[in-house]
Amino acid sequence: MMTIILITLVAFILGVDDVSTKFFRRPLLIAPIIGWILGDLQAGLIIGATLEIMWMGIGNVGAYMAPDIITGTIISTALAIMSTSSVDTAVATAITLAIPTSLLAQQLLVMIQTVNVSLNGWAKRLAENADVKGTVWLIYPPAILTGAARAVPTFVALYFGAGAIQTAVDALPEFVVGGLETAGAIIPAVGIALLMTAMIKKFELWMFLILGFVFSAYLGLEILPMTLIAIVFGFFYEMIKRNSENAAKDRNTPANTGEEEYDL
Repeated sequence: MMTIILITLVAFILGVDDVSTKFFRRPLLIAPIIGWILGDLQAGLIIGATLEIMWMGIGNVGAYMAPDIITGTIISTALAIMSTSSVDTAVATAITLAIPTSLLAQQLLVMIQTVNVSLNGWAKRLAENADVKGTVWLIYPPAILTGAARAVPTFVALYFGAGAIQTAVDALPEFVVGGLETAGAIIPAVGIALLMTAMIKKFELWMFLILGFVFSAYLGLEILPMTLIAIVFGFFYEMIKRNSENAAKDRNTPANTGEEEYDL
């Protein structure tokens, strides 16, 4: 029981770290900590490296909330090490548990972030009144809620087993689950749209977006060939841009014939 409480405390601290310093938010760092607590550092290192490769490219983009790799790593690593003494079996078990737990925890984070957004109006009023102490105090509720969003599922999963989380999700009302699914489908599109609006400032750059859409939707190209094509287009675009800038500078620079004038 003490081990479960200790891992739950670590989950809370890692949740707070995720919205502050972000020192320990990757599986490569989280899993060894769990493995060390459970007395199997080797399994924790191998599980952490495996999950890091699996989730290497995952991250929040704009308003999009990615699967919660922190909760997924903690729960899957702990349950895998606690269920077997074989490292190979523990790695396979961790991979099996990591995906569903991270996806379920993602829905909880969406709810927490929705609550956190409601504090924006309060924060704005405090800032307008130059209430520094109140603004500093307002940092703590989101941090505590985010920490609890990692600690509570961790405790439930370790104490009652991985099936307890799925049981809790199945008990949610249909309109809650439907609302979360709808939000999960809309938020990625909104987040990517906001990101593109912020990054693509020039009109001609939108032509590359259209070209990428054609490559993907109509030609069926996968990520790797599209990335290589993008590198080629980016290289030529940058080269043409630099040549145009150099030509403009040459036109604006007075010609120097190198001839010296002499007084006759």
